[in-house]
Amino acid sequence: MQNLAQKASRLVGSVLFPDTCLACRMHVAARGTLCPHCWNRLHFIAEPVCEITGAPFQHDFGEKMISAEALADPPPYRRARAAVLHDGIAQQLVQRLKYGDQTELAPWMANWMLRAGRMLVGESDVVVPVPLHARRYLARRYNQSAELARTIALSSGIAFEPGALERVKATRQQVGLTATERRANLRGAFRVPSEAEIAVAGRNVLIVDDVFTTGATISAATKALLRAGAAHVDVLTFSRVVPHFSGWAHGNGAT
Repeated sequence: MQNLAQKASRLVGSVLFPDTCLACRMHVAARGTLCPHCWNRLHFIAEPVCEITGAPFQHDFGEKMISAEALADPPPYRRARAAVLHDGIAQQLVQRLKYGDQTELAPWMANWMLRAGRMLVGESDVVVPVPLHARRYLARRYNQSAELARTIALSSGIAFEPGALERVKATRQQVGLTATERRANLRGAFRVPSEAEIAVAGRNVLIVDDVFTTGATISAATKALLRAGAAHVDVLTFSRVVPHFSGWAHGNGAT
C-alpha cells in the first residue's frame, strides 16, 4: 500500500508540476535538463584551454599551453575553469539565478560546474563563495555564488565555508567599467575575518562564482585569501565571458 501511495503521489506531482526545460519551460523527459533547442544553444567550454585562466583556444597548441594574457599579466590564482560560455542560454540562466529569485537552478548549474572543474575540486580542501556586500545581500536575500558553492561542497564532500571571505566595501556595479576601473573599484573590497583564518590557512581553496568576466573580482578575492595564508587558490565559475567566441564555440557534452 505504501508503494502504491508513493507512486500515486509521484503521478499527481508530475501532472501538477511537470518537468520543464530549465531555460524555456517546455516539457522535457526529466528534471534538471534542457530541451533540444536550448541544449544546442548552450556552449560548453572544452579543451584546449589555457592551463592557468581556463580561457578556450581556437586551435590546439598542445598540452598545458598558457595564453599570452596569462603570461603578460599572471593572475594571483593557480587555475580557473568555467563550465560554459556566457552567452544566450547560459546568460539567461545566470540572470534568473542572480536576480530572478530562482535558486532552484543552482544545483543543476553546479553539476555542470563539477564536470568542468573535476580536477580542481579533487585537489581542494575548502569551498568559498564570492560574497556579496551586506547591503546587497539584504536587498537580494541570498547569494547566488553561495547557492552554487553549497551544492559543489555537498556533492564532493569538501568543507563549505561561506563566512571565510567578506565583502567589506560596497563597490559599484562592474558592468560598463574598463578593466582598470574594475580593479580600482575592487581594491580593498575583500578580507578574511580573523576568526575565519583557520578555515583557509595552509589549505587549498576553491573560489566559486557565477560568472568570470575580466577576472578582477576573482583576483581581488584571491589576494585576500592568500594574505590570510591560503596555500593555493583555484577558481570555478558557471560561465565565462569570452569576447568574439561566436562561430568557434565548442560542442556540447553530456547532460
